[in-house]
Amino acid sequence: MFSKKKTKEREVFDSLFSTRRPKDGWAGLSSGLKSVAKGTAAGVAALIAAPIAGAHQDGAKGFVTGLATGVASAVALPVTGVCVGAYQIGRGLVNSGEAIRSAQKGMLWDKEKREWYFYNMEQELEQVTKEQEKLSGTSSAGPGSGNASGAERKVKDREYYDLLGVSTNASNVELKKAYYKRSRQVHPDRNPNDPEAAKKFQELSHAYQILSNEQARAFYDKNGKSESSDAEMQLKDIDPFVFFAVMFGSEAVRPYIGELWIANKADALMKDQSLMAEFQKVNSTDEDGTAQLDEQSLREKASQRSKDEILKQRKREVECAMNLRKRIAPFVDGSQDESEYIALCQGEAANITKGTFGDIFCTAIGYALELEATDFIGTHSSFLGMEGQAAKLKKRSYNISNQMKILGSGITAARAGSEAYKEMDRLQKEAQEKAQLNGGANGDGTQSASAAQNQDPIRQATEKIEASLPAFLEFAFAINIRDITRTLKHVCVKVFHDDAENTPLEVRLKRAEAVRLLGREFHTIGTLAKKTNFSNVNAQELRTRAEVAAMTTMAKAQGQEISDKDAEEMIRQARDMEAMHGSAQSSVPPKKQP
Repeated sequence: MFSKKKTKEREVFDSLFSTRRPKDGWAGLSSGLKSVAKGTAAGVAALIAAPIAGAHQDGAKGFVTGLATGVASAVALPVTGVCVGAYQIGRGLVNSGEAIRSAQKGMLWDKEKREWYFYNMEQELEQVTKEQEKLSGTSSAGPGSGNASGAERKVKDREYYDLLGVSTNASNVELKKAYYKRSRQVHPDRNPNDPEAAKKFQELSHAYQILSNEQARAFYDKNGKSESSDAEMQLKDIDPFVFFAVMFGSEAVRPYIGELWIANKADALMKDQSLMAEFQKVNSTDEDGTAQLDEQSLREKASQRSKDEILKQRKREVECAMNLRKRIAPFVDGSQDESEYIALCQGEAANITKGTFGDIFCTAIGYALELEATDFIGTHSSFLGMEGQAAKLKKRSYNISNQMKILGSGITAARAGSEAYKEMDRLQKEAQEKAQLNGGANGDGTQSASAAQNQDPIRQATEKIEASLPAFLEFAFAINIRDITRTLKHVCVKVFHDDAENTPLEVRLKRAEAVRLLGREFHTIGTLAKKTNFSNVNAQELRTRAEVAAMTTMAKAQGQEISDKDAEEMIRQARDMEAMHGSAQSSVPPKKQP
């Protein structure tokens, strides 16, 4: 019991003061100042709160007792904070020597374990993959999934399970393996003589989409398959990763930046909203009185979702780092000289800028890579690392500028959205008033002429929404640029420190030089391109891209293969059709009023 009490007191002490092992002298100073500030704040709070609490419990006597306790705390806590702060500063100074030696060796600092280590990309990828599989298995436990070796659960309908060839207890990992195996068997390309191949593949894909979604699976297990439920589940087939890849045309730069944060966030929000809707619908109890989704499980699922997001970002960064390492390898190993390497970088950048938003992606990626590489080279090659410090200051300035753009574009987008909503509400009310005044139809049952006029408010509302789209796009790209900058910062750290235990500094500096040249060419060509930017991407273009993005993600969910080029061709065709329609409309003379 004494041990438990001591452990609890230790936890309270650690939560109040910063006691973790500092990385170096600067970290020790920061930790020490935090401890002093926390101790002072806690002392002031105790001085105010203790007398009030005492008076509430024991009147005037309690007030005096609380005052004495508060005064004692007001003295003791700041003093303790100063002592802890001095201790942390001392620890930081002692650790500075180790920090310098470890950094020179190419080691990285683990913020969780508070220790130095040699980084290896392959090891991190393996670790992240295992953690994702473990988390997937954990989140799969419970109703609707589990261990396939256990007894079969009773479900309303098992058609989707039979299509995949799995147990009703199959986990998400088992579902994925079964889907990949069966999809290869029934894919239309492998069965050219089967006229039903496309239909079978579509049915298999839809079954996997339902069973791999927790809420869709629970709904299917309880209600079975029906036309209404299938229509409802089609909404869950929408993949935000496909949608945003088509919307922003980011497929060409995916090897460098992976899946955009905005797509990951949209996916998480869709799942959270679906989870909340299911929670409200089920209201924690099934028909047989069995708890199906209580508040505790809701919190656990939210926690698992948060861990999953962190793992996805880590995997995104290490995969991008491996792609970048592979991209610069010919220059690093000497199979390409500098002029040949630069020419290839220029060609790649020019190809990227051909996309609708290619110049924006190319410029953002290039500037981030160039700054990170300059920082590493300057830190390890210049006198006292002065060039590295200059690059760090430049990065801070760039990050502040990005934050201000996000703030400004966010305010603009919010204002545009609010105005569009107000205008839509006004037009809707006007349309309802006109409909009531006109009575909706003539005595002979035909629709009145005013009904056709009611289409005008709908058209005006649509135009108002379209007019606000550029503001939202600017906000989205401000977020994307910050996301790209942060992601590439971690990507470059991995590339420059990968296998430092066995890789000389000269080789790692050459990696940084290769990244710097790549970034410089991307930034230069992206800046010069200026073929497409926010000012000439009009609302109509954005609407067209959004429509094609929605159609593409639904088509892929049904098993159809649509490449990035196919999506861009669909956008071009839709744009041409829109232009032809507008030209035809303008050539029609206005009707004369009777």
